[in-house]
Amino acid sequence: MKTDSIFYRIFQSNPEILFELLGQSPELAQGREFGSVEIKQVAFRLDGVLFPSPDAADQTVWFIEVQMQSDPVFYQRFFAEIYFYLNLYPQTADWQAIVIYPSRSIEPKNQVLYRANLNSDQVHRIYLEDFSKASTESLGIGLMQLIVSDAVDAIPKAKVLLAKTQPLSKTDPKFAAIMELIETIVVYKFPLLGREEIENMLGLSELKQTRVYQEALQEGEQIGEQRGEQRGEQTGALREARSLILRQLTRRIGAISPNSEAKISALSISQLESLGEALLDFSSSADLDNWLRSQP
Repeated sequence: MKTDSIFYRIFQSNPEILFELLGQSPELAQGREFGSVEIKQVAFRLDGVLFPSPDAADQTVWFIEVQMQSDPVFYQRFFAEIYFYLNLYPQTADWQAIVIYPSRSIEPKNQVLYRANLNSDQVHRIYLEDFSKASTESLGIGLMQLIVSDAVDAIPKAKVLLAKTQPLSKTDPKFAAIMELIETIVVYKFPLLGREEIENMLGLSELKQTRVYQEALQEGEQIGEQRGEQRGEQTGALREARSLILRQLTRRIGAISPNSEAKISALSISQLESLGEALLDFSSSADLDNWLRSQP
Protein backbone atom coordinates (compact mmCIF):
# COMPACT_ATOMS: atom_id res chain seq x y z
CA MET A 1 0.00 0.00 0.00
CA LYS A 2 1.40 3.43 -0.96
CA THR A 3 0.77 4.80 2.51
CA ASP A 4 2.96 7.88 2.13
CA SER A 5 1.08 9.16 -0.91
CA ILE A 6 -2.24 8.65 0.88
CA PHE A 7 -1.06 10.81 3.78
CA TYR A 8 0.13 13.57 1.49
CA ARG A 9 -3.14 13.60 -0.43
CA ILE A 10 -5.03 13.87 2.85
CA PHE A 11 -2.88 16.79 3.98
CA GLN A 12 -3.24 18.45 0.59
CA SER A 13 -7.04 18.37 0.78
CA ASN A 14 -7.27 19.05 4.51
CA PRO A 15 -4.08 20.47 6.08
CA GLU A 16 -5.99 21.18 9.32
CA ILE A 17 -5.48 17.50 10.19
CA LEU A 18 -1.75 18.11 10.70
CA PHE A 19 -2.38 20.55 13.50
CA GLU A 20 -5.08 18.32 14.99
CA LEU A 21 -2.45 15.59 15.33
CA LEU A 22 -0.16 18.07 17.08
CA GLY A 23 -2.94 18.98 19.50
CA GLN A 24 -2.98 22.53 18.14
CA SER A 25 -5.73 24.65 16.63
CA PRO A 26 -6.74 23.59 13.09
CA GLU A 27 -7.03 27.30 12.31
CA LEU A 28 -3.23 27.38 12.01
CA ALA A 29 -3.67 25.78 8.57
CA GLN A 30 -5.57 28.79 7.24
CA GLY A 31 -3.69 30.72 4.58
CA ARG A 32 -1.39 27.81 3.84
CA GLU A 33 -0.99 25.55 0.82
CA PHE A 34 0.42 22.03 0.82
CA GLY A 35 2.94 21.06 -1.86
CA SER A 36 6.32 19.47 -2.56
CA VAL A 37 9.74 20.82 -3.44
CA GLU A 38 12.40 19.13 -5.56
CA ILE A 39 16.00 20.23 -4.99
CA LYS A 40 17.52 19.08 -8.26
CA GLN A 41 21.16 19.84 -7.54
CA VAL A 42 21.41 16.97 -5.07
CA ALA A 43 18.36 14.95 -6.10
CA PHE A 44 16.56 15.80 -2.84
CA ARG A 45 12.81 15.95 -2.70
CA LEU A 46 10.71 17.31 0.15
CA ASP A 47 7.40 15.54 -0.41
CA GLY A 48 5.41 17.53 2.12
CA VAL A 49 5.75 21.28 2.57
CA LEU A 50 3.06 23.57 3.95
CA PHE A 51 3.67 27.02 2.48
CA PRO A 52 2.20 30.24 3.85
CA SER A 53 0.34 32.50 1.46
CA PRO A 54 2.15 35.80 0.72
CA ASP A 55 -0.30 37.81 2.84
CA ALA A 56 -0.39 35.40 5.83
CA ALA A 57 0.60 36.91 9.18
CA ASP A 58 2.63 33.81 10.05
CA GLN A 59 5.24 33.09 7.38
CA THR A 60 6.51 29.82 8.91
CA VAL A 61 7.22 27.01 6.42
CA TRP A 62 6.25 23.55 7.68
CA PHE A 63 8.16 20.48 6.46
CA ILE A 64 6.20 17.21 6.73
CA GLU A 65 7.62 13.73 6.35
CA VAL A 66 5.70 10.46 6.64
CA GLN A 67 8.13 7.67 7.57
CA MET A 68 6.37 4.30 7.54
CA GLN A 69 9.46 2.09 7.07
CA SER A 70 12.54 1.71 9.21
CA ASP A 71 15.48 3.74 7.89
CA PRO A 72 18.54 4.13 10.16
CA VAL A 73 19.79 7.18 8.20
CA PHE A 74 16.43 8.90 7.87
CA TYR A 75 17.34 11.92 10.03
CA GLN A 76 20.56 12.48 8.06
CA ARG A 77 18.54 12.79 4.87
CA PHE A 78 15.61 14.71 6.36
CA PHE A 79 17.65 17.46 8.01
CA ALA A 80 19.98 17.66 5.01
CA GLU A 81 16.95 18.35 2.81
CA ILE A 82 15.65 21.02 5.18
CA TYR A 83 18.95 22.87 5.49
CA PHE A 84 19.63 22.67 1.78
CA TYR A 85 16.19 24.19 1.19
CA LEU A 86 17.00 26.99 3.66
CA ASN A 87 20.29 27.57 1.82
CA LEU A 88 18.41 27.92 -1.48
CA TYR A 89 15.68 30.10 0.04
CA PRO A 90 17.40 32.31 2.62
CA GLN A 91 14.36 34.58 2.71
CA THR A 92 12.46 31.89 4.66
CA ALA A 93 11.17 33.61 7.81
CA ASP A 94 10.95 30.53 10.04
CA TRP A 95 10.46 26.77 9.82
CA GLN A 96 8.89 23.86 11.67
CA ALA A 97 9.10 20.13 10.91
CA ILE A 98 6.70 17.25 11.52
CA VAL A 99 7.68 13.58 11.25
CA ILE A 100 4.89 10.99 11.33
CA TYR A 101 5.76 7.43 12.35
CA PRO A 102 3.36 4.47 12.64
CA SER A 103 5.09 3.53 15.92
CA ARG A 104 8.13 4.39 18.02
CA SER A 105 9.85 1.19 16.93
CA ILE A 106 10.27 2.61 13.40
CA GLU A 107 12.14 5.72 14.52
CA PRO A 108 15.95 5.60 14.06
CA LYS A 109 17.70 4.77 17.31
CA ASN A 110 20.89 6.75 16.69
CA GLN A 111 19.78 10.35 17.26
CA VAL A 112 22.83 11.85 18.93
CA LEU A 113 23.97 13.86 15.88
CA TYR A 114 20.61 15.58 15.64
CA ARG A 115 19.72 15.95 19.31
CA ALA A 116 19.69 19.76 19.08
CA ASN A 117 17.03 19.60 16.38
CA LEU A 118 15.04 16.77 17.92
CA ASN A 119 14.95 18.40 21.35
CA SER A 120 14.02 21.82 20.02
CA ASP A 121 10.55 23.29 19.65
CA GLN A 122 10.95 23.21 15.85
CA VAL A 123 10.71 19.45 15.34
CA HIS A 124 7.54 17.53 16.20
CA ARG A 125 7.28 13.74 16.15
CA ILE A 126 3.87 12.06 15.84
CA TYR A 127 3.38 8.35 16.57
CA LEU A 128 0.14 7.03 15.12
CA GLU A 129 0.09 4.16 17.61
CA ASP A 130 -0.91 6.77 20.20
CA PHE A 131 -4.16 7.36 18.30
CA SER A 132 -4.96 3.75 17.35
CA LYS A 133 -7.48 3.07 20.12
CA ALA A 134 -8.53 6.62 20.90
CA SER A 135 -12.24 7.37 20.71
CA THR A 136 -12.65 10.55 18.72
CA GLU A 137 -15.15 12.56 16.73
CA SER A 138 -12.34 14.09 14.70
CA LEU A 139 -12.49 13.16 11.03
CA GLY A 140 -8.76 13.75 10.64
CA ILE A 141 -7.70 11.45 13.46
CA GLY A 142 -10.25 8.90 12.23
CA LEU A 143 -8.49 8.86 8.85
CA MET A 144 -5.15 8.26 10.55
CA GLN A 145 -6.67 5.37 12.50
CA LEU A 146 -8.07 3.88 9.29
CA ILE A 147 -4.71 3.97 7.52
CA VAL A 148 -2.88 2.06 10.26
CA SER A 149 -5.76 -0.28 11.17
CA ASP A 150 -5.69 -3.98 10.32
CA ALA A 151 -8.15 -5.58 7.92
CA VAL A 152 -10.50 -6.66 10.72
CA ASP A 153 -11.02 -3.10 11.97
CA ALA A 154 -10.76 -1.30 8.63
CA ILE A 155 -14.32 -1.89 7.40
CA PRO A 156 -16.20 -0.70 10.53
CA LYS A 157 -13.88 2.31 10.82
CA ALA A 158 -14.40 3.14 7.14
CA LYS A 159 -18.18 2.90 7.51
CA VAL A 160 -18.15 5.33 10.43
CA LEU A 161 -16.05 7.83 8.47
CA LEU A 162 -18.18 7.48 5.35
CA ALA A 163 -21.32 8.10 7.41
CA LYS A 164 -19.76 11.38 8.55
CA THR A 165 -18.56 12.55 5.15
CA GLN A 166 -21.36 11.42 2.81
CA PRO A 167 -23.89 14.10 3.84
CA LEU A 168 -21.22 16.83 3.68
CA SER A 169 -19.66 15.68 0.39
CA LYS A 170 -22.74 16.78 -1.56
CA THR A 171 -22.06 20.43 -0.81
CA ASP A 172 -18.37 20.63 0.12
CA PRO A 173 -15.71 19.43 -2.37
CA LYS A 174 -13.24 18.99 0.49
CA PHE A 175 -15.38 16.28 2.06
CA ALA A 176 -15.99 14.68 -1.32
CA ALA A 177 -12.21 14.32 -1.71
CA ILE A 178 -11.89 12.80 1.77
CA MET A 179 -14.71 10.35 1.01
CA GLU A 180 -12.85 9.16 -2.08
CA LEU A 181 -9.66 8.75 -0.05
CA ILE A 182 -11.51 6.58 2.49
CA GLU A 183 -12.67 4.30 -0.30
CA THR A 184 -9.18 4.20 -1.78
CA ILE A 185 -7.59 3.21 1.54
CA VAL A 186 -10.02 0.28 1.79
CA VAL A 187 -9.17 -0.81 -1.77
CA TYR A 188 -5.48 -0.87 -0.83
CA LYS A 189 -6.21 -2.95 2.28
CA PHE A 190 -8.16 -5.61 0.38
CA PRO A 191 -6.21 -6.15 -2.86
CA LEU A 192 -7.74 -9.60 -3.46
CA LEU A 193 -11.36 -8.40 -3.41
CA GLY A 194 -13.26 -7.16 -6.43
CA ARG A 195 -14.99 -3.83 -6.73
CA GLU A 196 -18.47 -5.22 -6.05
CA GLU A 197 -17.30 -7.03 -2.91
CA ILE A 198 -15.79 -3.84 -1.50
CA GLU A 199 -18.93 -1.87 -2.40
CA ASN A 200 -21.04 -4.43 -0.51
CA MET A 201 -18.77 -4.30 2.54
CA LEU A 202 -18.92 -0.52 2.68
CA GLY A 203 -22.61 -0.34 1.82
CA LEU A 204 -21.97 1.82 -1.24
CA SER A 205 -23.81 1.84 -4.53
CA GLU A 206 -20.56 2.47 -6.42
CA LEU A 207 -16.96 3.35 -5.74
CA LYS A 208 -15.63 6.66 -7.03
CA GLN A 209 -13.78 6.37 -10.32
CA THR A 210 -10.98 8.78 -9.40
CA ARG A 211 -7.34 8.59 -10.46
CA VAL A 212 -6.24 7.61 -6.97
CA TYR A 213 -8.84 4.84 -6.88
CA GLN A 214 -7.71 3.54 -10.27
CA GLU A 215 -4.10 3.50 -9.06
CA ALA A 216 -5.12 1.63 -5.94
CA LEU A 217 -7.17 -0.85 -7.94
CA GLN A 218 -4.33 -1.49 -10.40
CA GLU A 219 -1.82 -2.01 -7.58
CA GLY A 220 -4.31 -4.26 -5.79
CA GLU A 221 -4.73 -6.41 -8.89
CA GLN A 222 -0.96 -6.78 -9.20
CA ILE A 223 -0.68 -7.78 -5.54
CA GLY A 224 -3.55 -10.22 -6.04
CA GLU A 225 -1.84 -11.85 -9.00
CA GLN A 226 1.42 -12.18 -7.07
CA ARG A 227 -0.37 -13.67 -4.08
CA GLY A 228 -2.28 -15.99 -6.37
CA GLU A 229 0.98 -17.31 -7.82
CA GLN A 230 2.41 -17.67 -4.33
CA ARG A 231 -0.72 -19.47 -3.16
CA GLY A 232 -0.43 -21.87 -6.09
CA GLU A 233 3.14 -22.74 -5.10
CA GLN A 234 2.18 -22.98 -1.43
CA THR A 235 -0.83 -25.18 -2.24
CA GLY A 236 1.36 -27.72 -4.01
CA ALA A 237 3.81 -27.80 -1.08
CA LEU A 238 0.96 -28.15 1.41
CA ARG A 239 -0.60 -31.01 -0.55
CA GLU A 240 2.68 -32.94 -0.62
CA ALA A 241 3.33 -32.29 3.10
CA ARG A 242 -0.16 -33.44 4.11
CA SER A 243 0.10 -36.56 2.02
CA LEU A 244 3.45 -37.43 3.62
CA ILE A 245 2.15 -36.75 7.16
CA LEU A 246 -0.94 -38.91 6.61
CA ARG A 247 1.20 -41.81 5.37
CA GLN A 248 3.49 -41.51 8.40
CA LEU A 249 0.52 -41.35 10.78
CA THR A 250 -1.10 -44.40 9.22
CA ARG A 251 2.10 -46.39 9.68
CA ARG A 252 2.44 -45.13 13.25
CA ILE A 253 -1.10 -45.37 14.71
CA GLY A 254 -3.22 -47.04 12.04
CA ALA A 255 -6.23 -45.68 10.15
CA ILE A 256 -6.99 -41.95 10.53
CA SER A 257 -10.59 -40.91 11.18
CA PRO A 258 -12.27 -38.60 8.64
CA ASN A 259 -12.61 -35.93 11.35
CA SER A 260 -8.90 -35.97 12.14
CA GLU A 261 -8.02 -36.02 8.46
CA ALA A 262 -10.18 -32.94 7.90
CA LYS A 263 -8.38 -31.13 10.73
CA ILE A 264 -5.01 -32.08 9.31
CA SER A 265 -6.08 -30.70 5.93
CA ALA A 266 -6.63 -27.30 7.60
CA LEU A 267 -3.13 -27.10 9.10
CA SER A 268 -0.55 -24.64 7.83
CA ILE A 269 2.81 -25.75 6.50
CA SER A 270 4.53 -24.82 9.80
CA GLN A 271 1.93 -26.80 11.77
CA LEU A 272 2.45 -29.80 9.50
CA GLU A 273 6.18 -29.60 10.18
CA SER A 274 5.46 -29.59 13.92
CA LEU A 275 3.12 -32.54 13.53
CA GLY A 276 5.81 -34.41 11.60
CA GLU A 277 8.09 -34.10 14.62
CA ALA A 278 5.40 -34.79 17.23
CA LEU A 279 4.03 -37.97 15.58
CA LEU A 280 7.26 -39.79 16.35
CA ASP A 281 6.03 -39.95 19.97
CA PHE A 282 2.45 -41.02 19.13
CA SER A 283 1.31 -44.47 20.15
CA SER A 284 -2.44 -44.21 19.48
CA SER A 285 -5.08 -42.08 17.76
CA ALA A 286 -5.74 -40.40 21.14
CA ASP A 287 -2.27 -38.81 20.94
CA LEU A 288 -3.14 -37.37 17.55
CA ASP A 289 -6.50 -36.08 18.81
CA ASN A 290 -4.83 -34.39 21.78
CA TRP A 291 -2.24 -32.77 19.54
CA LEU A 292 -4.87 -31.46 17.11
CA ARG A 293 -6.90 -29.98 19.97
CA SER A 294 -3.83 -28.02 21.05
CA GLN A 295 -3.59 -26.25 17.67
CA PRO A 296 -5.28 -22.89 17.02
